[in-house]
Amino acid sequence: MSAGPRLTLLTRAGCGLCEELLAELEALRAGQPAIPAVALVDVDADPALQRRWGLKIPVLLLDGAPVCSGRLDTPELLRLLRL
Repeated sequence: MSAGPRLTLLTRAGCGLCEELLAELEALRAGQPAIPAVALVDVDADPALQRRWGLKIPVLLLDGAPVCSGRLDTPELLRLLRL
């Protein structure tokens, strides 16, 4: 039984770009119900994530693989989700 694709947004407190990317993603999800909900993960709460992604925040992951960082890449996300 598959739970379907998972979106994860790596963020940190006080990150304006993170807030912008999340707002864009939520607006996109409002018009595309097939886009899964996004889980927020604080990159600073996990030393391994901080080492790997700390300077690239925000990072949107689909099933653990990077989709985009900094800004939402809508065409790439839709392509990967096959929408």
